[in-house]
Amino acid sequence: QRLLGRWRRTARAASDGTAMSERGELDLTGVKLNTGVWLVKVPKYLSQQWAKATGRGEVGKIKIAKNQGKTEVSFTLNEELASIQNAKGAPISAPREHPFMMQSVGGQTLSVFTEGPSGQSEDKPDGNNEKLTFEGVVVQRAECRPAVNESYMRLKRQQIEESSKPFRLSLQLDKAVTTNYKPVSNHQYNIEYERKKKEDGKRARADRQQVLDMLFSAFEKHQYYNIKDLVDITKQPVTYLKEILREIGIYNVKGTHKNTWELKPEYRHYQSEDKSE
Repeated sequence: QRLLGRWRRTARAASDGTAMSERGELDLTGVKLNTGVWLVKVPKYLSQQWAKATGRGEVGKIKIAKNQGKTEVSFTLNEELASIQNAKGAPISAPREHPFMMQSVGGQTLSVFTEGPSGQSEDKPDGNNEKLTFEGVVVQRAECRPAVNESYMRLKRQQIEESSKPFRLSLQLDKAVTTNYKPVSNHQYNIEYERKKKEDGKRARADRQQVLDMLFSAFEKHQYYNIKDLVDITKQPVTYLKEILREIGIYNVKGTHKNTWELKPEYRHYQSEDKSE
C-alpha cells in the first residue's frame, strides 16, 4: 500500500487504467478486480528448487482440506525437484511435504506488484521503461514449513556442516611451489617506493625567494604545469613546494587543464606583456 501511494504521488492517470510516472509505467487495472492473494513465506532451499523448474514451470501441488472444521493447507514438491546436491556433489533428497502455518494479516493493508518490461514501442531516453503491475491485495498470510522427517534432518545436517566450514583453510605443502610465483626478498613496487622516499628526503629546502624565482621563470615558458614537473624543475620536497604554490598559484580541478597549476592573475606578468604588444 505504501508503494502504491508513492507511485500515485508521481503518476499521471490514463483512461485505460494505466499511469505514467518518472519511474516507469504503472498498471492499476487490477485494483478494479479486487483480487485477493496469499503472502507465503517459504524456505530458501525451496525457492532455489523452484528456480530449476523446466517446461511450464510446475513446481508442485497445493492441497486444501477440512479437518474437524479447520482448514489445513499443504504443499507437495514435485519429485524431480526434490534432489539437492551437497558441497561434494552427492545428491540429497529434500523434503517434499510442507504444511502451511496459517496467519492473519493483522490489520495491515498489503499489496502485491509484479515488475517487468514496459509495453512501450520506444525506450525512454533515461532507459527507464519498466512496468509495475498491481496484482491484488493480501488477504491471507502463511508460512510454508517442511515436515520434520528423515529427509529434512539430513538436509539440516548438511546446511549446518556447510555453514560451519571455514572460508579459508591452511594446508601444509610437501614442496615449495615454484611454477608460478617465485619468492623474492622484496617486491619491485616496494623498491621503487623506498627509492622515491629517499630522494624526497634528500631534497633540502631552498630559500623561499629562490624557489619563487624558479617557479616564475618556469611559468614564463608555459602557463600550466603538473606538480611532478614542478618538483623536477625546483628539486624541492612536494609538501614545501605546494605550500608556496598555494600562495601564488591556482590548482585546476576540472576542465581541459585538470590537475595542473597556473599562476594567479596578479602574478601573470606574461599577460601584461601580451596586452602591451
